[in-house]
Amino acid sequence: MIFPLKELIEYDKNMYEITAAASHRSFQLSMLMDKEEKEDYEGKMVALAARQVFTYEVEFSMGVE
Repeated sequence: MIFPLKELIEYDKNMYEITAAASHRSFQLSMLMDKEEKEDYEGKMVALAARQVFTYEVEFSMGVE
């Protein structure tokens, strides 16, 4: 899995927010996935998390609105 660079370049909102969301999501994935699932993604949880955040597969909020 390759990190979604195109989406990162085109992102025009709060970069801190998207970075924090991907970081938190990658931690969640690393804790929730079993060994076989992690091997499917070759241990690239950050790339998977970033793709999920950029494609709105998961929703995120920084808690301040």
